[in-house]
Amino acid sequence: MILPKTLREKANIKAGDKFAIVSWEKDNKVCCISLVKVDDFVEMVKDSLGPIMEDFFKK
Repeated sequence: MILPKTLREKANIKAGDKFAIVSWEKDNKVCCISLVKVDDFVEMVKDSLGPIMEDFFKK
């Protein structure tokens, strides 16, 4: 996949960056595909699941 230089510069994308592909479906068809830097994705998951996992392990 080739991303234009202006987009790479705006998104601070460097050679070797790793991405997760996230997609959304509507009516059983993919309607949107998003690229998220893996490091950012990991933080989002930690922020979302962290409190849930803490409650889970307290029980």
